[in-house]
Amino acid sequence: MEKADDVEAEIERLRGLNLTALQLSWRAVFGRAAPSNLSKTLLLRLLAYRLQAQAFGDLSPATRRLLDGLASEVSGRSEPAAVPLPGAGQLMPGTVLIREHDGQQHHVMVAESGFLWNGTTYESLSKIAFAITGTKWNGPRFFGLRERVATP
Repeated sequence: MEKADDVEAEIERLRGLNLTALQLSWRAVFGRAAPSNLSKTLLLRLLAYRLQAQAFGDLSPATRRLLDGLASEVSGRSEPAAVPLPGAGQLMPGTVLIREHDGQQHHVMVAESGFLWNGTTYESLSKIAFAITGTKWNGPRFFGLRERVATP
């Protein structure tokens, strides 16, 4: 059996577990208790990622540094230098943006000619945000590409 088939089978097994069993799997994989604030869905995704990383390789050091910088910026820590979030104009074709809204996950792929969502090409993220929510949104902000401005 191929490595990919093994990983797929294990992820499928994890999908059938309840929250308590996923937390036990977390302990087995990471050697510590699962964070108590993680939902079943997020636990499953993180465990699936770890399985895939172990089987096929993890993130490159450069990608880890980028993500550490982003996490530092978001958390307000002053450790690694802050890395600015990319604007919509800086997204590479093939990038997939994921946004959950009203309990449904939406995947948008950046294309040469715009943004693909639900089989349709849109010229802007704002139009997709409107299609998802029914209200006017700044598309890059809706998809987490811009910092939110704090209001007093």
